[in-house]
Amino acid sequence: MTDFKTKYGPWALVAGASEGLGAAFAEALAERGLNLILIARRLDKLEDLAQHISNLYSVETIAHSLDLADFKAVKTFVTQRKESIGLLVYNAAYSPIGYFENISEQSLEQIVDVNIKAPLLLSKLVSTRMIERKKGGIVLMASLAGAQGSPKIATYGASKAFNSVFAEGLWNELKKYQIDVLASCAGAISTPGYKNAQNTKDAPGTLSPQRVAEDTLKALGKGPIIIPGFTNKLAYFFMNRVFPRKWAISIMDKNTKDLT
Repeated sequence: MTDFKTKYGPWALVAGASEGLGAAFAEALAERGLNLILIARRLDKLEDLAQHISNLYSVETIAHSLDLADFKAVKTFVTQRKESIGLLVYNAAYSPIGYFENISEQSLEQIVDVNIKAPLLLSKLVSTRMIERKKGGIVLMASLAGAQGSPKIATYGASKAFNSVFAEGLWNELKKYQIDVLASCAGAISTPGYKNAQNTKDAPGTLSPQRVAEDTLKALGKGPIIIPGFTNKLAYFFMNRVFPRKWAISIMDKNTKDLT
């Protein structure tokens, strides 16, 4: 824990921290001794989380309501921070469910803003300071949905594929500065959002947010990609190394067709 705090502290910025996986990351980082800057749209949930963490751990917390689709607001907020941010965890995502023909142009724009432009901007801003200090870390949440075409969440999957490839390239570029970059390609996670979208029982390999957060943080510094959970690792292997591509897409179709 002390080594983690030394390498990635003193402050961590968690984007999309209000509940679910983002909240799990926040608590796992607080347990490791990092102070927290928590950002998302819902200030009430952020403040509740900050209070909860402050009651359990001896860390400082800052909760700030921020629309991650607002490029200028994100840039203004981060550039004005005086805290030394040693770790970025980008967990926020916009995931409209539906076939592409039914997704509005406004939703498509928001997918790009939240899932692609915001992690790009935040990675650029925090890494610039990390390069000066010669240490730090960046965690980008990707998804197994981005490992192949994923019908009914095609746009979300494509945005997560971007984050995986971006993290891999950044991992290689920044390691000379002792900055660790990691894409966490998670499968289904039992978050409130997932439970609301799932009409049937949980998908095979569904993990708790706490498990995904712990597996991801333990993998930081060990390579560019982590797939939390044995079942998900096995699924990734068969879907991307064994099955023909069209089989993998058909399997995803069966898994996503009941999402609402």
